[in-house]
Amino acid sequence: MTDQLSPAERFAAAKRRKGHPLLEAFRIAQKFDLDEYQLAACEVVEDGKSVLVAAPTGAGKTIIAEFAIFRAMQQTSDKVFYTAPMKALSNQKFQELQAEYGESQVGLLTGDTNINSHARIVVMTTEVLRNMLYANSDLLRDLAVVVMDEVHFLADRFRGAVWEEVIIHLPSHVTMVSLSATVSNAEEFGDWLQAVRGDTEVIVSEERPVPLDQHILMRGKLIDLFDSSGLAATHRVNPELVQMARYGGRTLGTRQMKDVGRYHSRGGRPQEQRIERPDVVKLLDSKNLLPAIFFIFSRVGCDQAVTKVLRSGIRLTTPTERDEIRAIVEERCRTLLDEDLAVLGYWDWLTGLERGIAAHHAGMLPAFKEVVEELFQKKLVKVVFATETLALGINMPARTVVLEKLEKFNGEARVPITPGEYTQLTGRAGRRGIDVEGHSVIQWIDGLDPQAVASLASRRTYPLNSSFKPTYNMAVNLIEQFGRERTREILESSFAQFQADRAVVDLAHKVRSQQHSLDGYEKSMTCHLGDFAEYSKIRRELTDLERKGISTTATRADRDKRQRHLVDLRRRLKQHACHACPERESHSRWAERYWRLKRDVDQLTAQIRTRTGAVAKIFDRVTDVLLQLGYLLPGERGELTLNANGRMLRRIYGERDLLVAESLRRGFWDELDPASLAAMATTLIYEPRREEGQLGDRYLPRGRFREALDATGTLWSELDDIEREHRLPGSQPLSTGLALAMYRWASGTSLDAVLKEADMAAGDFVRWTKQTIDLLDQLSVVADGEVGRTARTALDAIRRGIVAYSSVA
Repeated sequence: MTDQLSPAERFAAAKRRKGHPLLEAFRIAQKFDLDEYQLAACEVVEDGKSVLVAAPTGAGKTIIAEFAIFRAMQQTSDKVFYTAPMKALSNQKFQELQAEYGESQVGLLTGDTNINSHARIVVMTTEVLRNMLYANSDLLRDLAVVVMDEVHFLADRFRGAVWEEVIIHLPSHVTMVSLSATVSNAEEFGDWLQAVRGDTEVIVSEERPVPLDQHILMRGKLIDLFDSSGLAATHRVNPELVQMARYGGRTLGTRQMKDVGRYHSRGGRPQEQRIERPDVVKLLDSKNLLPAIFFIFSRVGCDQAVTKVLRSGIRLTTPTERDEIRAIVEERCRTLLDEDLAVLGYWDWLTGLERGIAAHHAGMLPAFKEVVEELFQKKLVKVVFATETLALGINMPARTVVLEKLEKFNGEARVPITPGEYTQLTGRAGRRGIDVEGHSVIQWIDGLDPQAVASLASRRTYPLNSSFKPTYNMAVNLIEQFGRERTREILESSFAQFQADRAVVDLAHKVRSQQHSLDGYEKSMTCHLGDFAEYSKIRRELTDLERKGISTTATRADRDKRQRHLVDLRRRLKQHACHACPERESHSRWAERYWRLKRDVDQLTAQIRTRTGAVAKIFDRVTDVLLQLGYLLPGERGELTLNANGRMLRRIYGERDLLVAESLRRGFWDELDPASLAAMATTLIYEPRREEGQLGDRYLPRGRFREALDATGTLWSELDDIEREHRLPGSQPLSTGLALAMYRWASGTSLDAVLKEADMAAGDFVRWTKQTIDLLDQLSVVADGEVGRTARTALDAIRRGIVAYSSVA
């Protein structure tokens, strides 16, 4: 490698190594040499500055985070927090860092899990760090570095605001290492980080470390998407593919072309038969393109695909691999109860694994998903049918990625996947150090446009847009720490306002340029006889009134009033000095342009008014609600202070923070037993799928629960009305779909019966139960007296079986 460098390049490399000794020591210990962008980012970190790194999936961004940790661990007491958007990611990174630095040095905090929280390296979800910042936790002492993995989650409309809260409130001395997918406005995001955090460098790389070959699977053949000839322009669609797409997957000679022409003239249309999944697997295996991930945007579709491939008799593993798979599975699942194994579909799942085939989706038990990930990484599982959640950061690269469709259901309708999503999905293709190139395979369906696919594959438009908005919990925490006015200033520093302000700058620039045009039009319509702007305004008003006509339901008085107005306008028009101008019509044409442009300028000016201080305006509405409900107290000089209720609200996190606080304040849950309180907590966090409705009373727990539910539901309605009065968006009603199942689970009912009651996959039940645990944990801390004790008992009652087993995931 060094021999291939010129003398000047060798000198530059030596100078770089001398200036960054820690990086040089770290680089030598790696299995692969670092890419140029990785070296540049690590140099920024060694220089003690913050860095934003935007690079494609699979490009090795995490090496920069690993170097930041390595650097911090050279000090005596520096601490590092590694934040990730999902618990699965946190768990994976926790295990990797434990293997590198030892169990005593690494901790994990994920809301429902607390392992070695005082360690020097702590992996956590972003929400945990936000809560620590608001509580001014002792764990923040000696914090030197925060890694924000998958920071593009800031755009997530449900959780994205948390990223901004953390970035804004982290102590200024803390170095931030932000890792993002390739976003089209990385520089804008970097400018904001520079504004709020200080010295921050932006490093952007568009290069994949492993090149991607992209194919269309048509009639059992893999056709290159792009022209591979030496004369082809970059991203030019393969001409053979275009012809085959036109004629149903066939390459045609001259004679056949004439036959197809006659066939089309009779209204016929060539049809392409879709190749079955087992045949796709066999094809990829025969071309040495396994391991592969098939992205299917449906959980049911993933499970059905596994079943179909297994029924075909495909076996992708050797006897030795099967023994290793069984040993790993038995070790990872040894604590699962025998009675639960059949309910979880354990034996069918194991059969698939032993043959090298598995599904991966959110409906699976977290432990099962982790086993699939481990076996895939060890090259024991060769084919995984997965939903798109697999593309979100988990380290599971494949040689090939297969996309069966280029559209997915977004909760409301089937929509095309975006270029950003395509890039994220295909980013899994190509294993660094193993594959010379990665492969993406798109299955042909009738009507697929190769040009559209090529456009999808070659664009990198994935803008990062803020989803930040003030919440009740955020408001009371910031007011307690900084007061109202300082809080407004802090919120003005959010990325949301930064982007709004940039838009305002663009709008203001447009207004200024259009104002020049307005001045020109006004000059051109100048009349020597009088004020032509005034004349044209009368003329415009008259024309609009004449065109509008009059409603058939208008009264006699309305008709008379309109007629008098028309007569008055006509009289004023004829009496105006400009009416006699010989160039009146020429002036009028300029006037028409003037008024049209002025209307546009007025609209832009209105937009500027609404965007300026937009975040602070929402904060003011939030504080007005809190004042009305008695969580904040006004002072003589306009300052705000928290009372006991406000201080309670400070420690309640979640979308229903105010509803929870107000329910506790009014004592609605005081009489609930542990199982009923668990069920009540579930109604606050559960979000049913679109097709699921509310359950009738006969499907709800009896007794005190129903009284408490009615009172809480009425309270939600009251709060929703208050929010809308203050021009806030309000929230969704309580969701009772999981209440009875959670009640029974807390009462000790078997897993089989509870899953049937809930009509829910085990993975979904575990996820919602963990969120219920998180809320009950908050209640056990903030609620006074009996409710707090009941919450602790309820928490212990539902943290059992597969939920307890999955406590780290």
